[in-house]
Amino acid sequence: MYSDKKNILQLVALLKEHGVSNIVLCPGSRNAPIVHTLVNHPFFNCHSVTDERSAGFFAVGLALHGGKPAAVCCTSGTALLNIHPAVAEAFYQKVPLVVISADRPAAWIGQMDGQTLPQPGVFGSLVKRSVQLPEIDTDQDEWHCNRLINEALLELNHRGKGPVHINVPVSEPLFRFTAPGLPEVRVITRYQGLNVYDRTYDDLIGRLNTYSKRMMIAGQMSLIYLFEKKISKLLYKHFTWLSEHIGNRIVPGMPIKNFDAILYATPEEEKEKLAPELVITYGGHIVSGRLKAFLRKHPPREHWHISPDGEVADLFGCLTVVIEMDPFEFLEKIAYLLENRPVEYPKAWEYKSRGLPEPAFAYSEMAAIGSLIRSLPAESALHLGNSSAVRYAQLYALPDTVEVCCNRGTSGIEGSLSTAIGYASASQRLNFVVIGDLSFFYDMNALWSGELRDNLRVLLLNNGGGEIFQALPGLEMDERTRRYVSAPHQTSAKGWALERGFSYFAVRDAEELAAAMEAFTQTERPGGQPLLMEVFTDKAEDVRLLKAYYHQLRNSSQAPNR
Repeated sequence: MYSDKKNILQLVALLKEHGVSNIVLCPGSRNAPIVHTLVNHPFFNCHSVTDERSAGFFAVGLALHGGKPAAVCCTSGTALLNIHPAVAEAFYQKVPLVVISADRPAAWIGQMDGQTLPQPGVFGSLVKRSVQLPEIDTDQDEWHCNRLINEALLELNHRGKGPVHINVPVSEPLFRFTAPGLPEVRVITRYQGLNVYDRTYDDLIGRLNTYSKRMMIAGQMSLIYLFEKKISKLLYKHFTWLSEHIGNRIVPGMPIKNFDAILYATPEEEKEKLAPELVITYGGHIVSGRLKAFLRKHPPREHWHISPDGEVADLFGCLTVVIEMDPFEFLEKIAYLLENRPVEYPKAWEYKSRGLPEPAFAYSEMAAIGSLIRSLPAESALHLGNSSAVRYAQLYALPDTVEVCCNRGTSGIEGSLSTAIGYASASQRLNFVVIGDLSFFYDMNALWSGELRDNLRVLLLNNGGGEIFQALPGLEMDERTRRYVSAPHQTSAKGWALERGFSYFAVRDAEELAAAMEAFTQTERPGGQPLLMEVFTDKAEDVRLLKAYYHQLRNSSQAPNR
């Protein structure tokens, strides 16, 4: 029987799956549940060493002998500090050493409880990875614990070998050994490219060809990649391809971009049909919260992430494979390895995509964004502010000649205008900025710059506060709360824009919008001035129109002819 502590069961199961069989065990009570679970499993070859300083070096010797990782496990407190010299040696000699330290719960650190000190991160830069496991009370805790252990063990041999540290808080009671076996655990595997001379990836390609429902998701990338026509034909028919405007042109064909609307319109009982068996992701961030929720609720059997730096990005909670290589090299390589057989799954998404109604809004923020996107000159750059702007832009089809930029690294509202102005200062294209009022006024010192040029066009959506807070499901606010959450205001950018040399347009209805948009999007640059169009709308009306549009989507999906 094994310890009933779920974080310990995850740890021991993953040590086994990652092939860490040699374990050096030091005496103690706090680590006794870990020790008991290890010594009672036949996979592990355990060694007893009392002195932690010696134990650490003993484990280094074990790892040096065969080149495979070895682990040392100690109790809490200063016992861990005695392993520090061995960790330093392992780091500089590049030895794959796993340091496992038992710990008190975090609440008792620094409270005069015995054998306590701040153990997480104690080895600083002398380990390749240091993780603090949670104690598991929920499914999310278990996923988090599993991911952290996988991340640490993957670093043992990532871009050179070296030590890692796994700190394991263990609450009392310590000595309940009631688990009959180790759990089935999710193992994350990292491939260092797909080297033609190293066919360890044959099993990977075999699994790829087994799945019929395959989805490729392209996240944010600020580039255009031109696939050869032959590659595009080989690749495209095998996957449902999803991408957003911030992905730019990085898909070999025409991706489905209105997937967020598809997921909203599809009844829950039909979503299982759209769920993939395999998801492959490349690129950066994805805006759609609806897609993340869909794949977390309907997890694929596998999720592969293609990343040049081999990062572990478990966005949907089901990551199984990380492939460390350029994503376009990966796509071109698998194009010739895919079995040529009919795949019906992409057609289900394409059918849904074609059946959605085109958005047609009365005067509103959404209408202003749609008017701009339909009028954008070819080869221009579109900069999207975070929050509502980047989401509303996704409602409309965008020419693939338009480059899209957005600060989605952290998705904050600060700095969107400054980033766009910096980009425009170095660009010869027309640069259009779509930005909400809170984001604009937060970053209005961007206009203080002496780098403003006549290729800059700013569309400011001003509805007097943070609209997205009113649209969030489950967030019901009275007037008192709304004042502090959505920051209502009655501010205009006119004075500041004119003072900074902008040609300024104020828009308050559909007729003014149409007239101003014509001048705003013209390719000539009369007067050599940057332009700012401030579109004033009613926040409540914007939210009402948006909800009506989504209601229309839902109804269209339930029509008899569908």
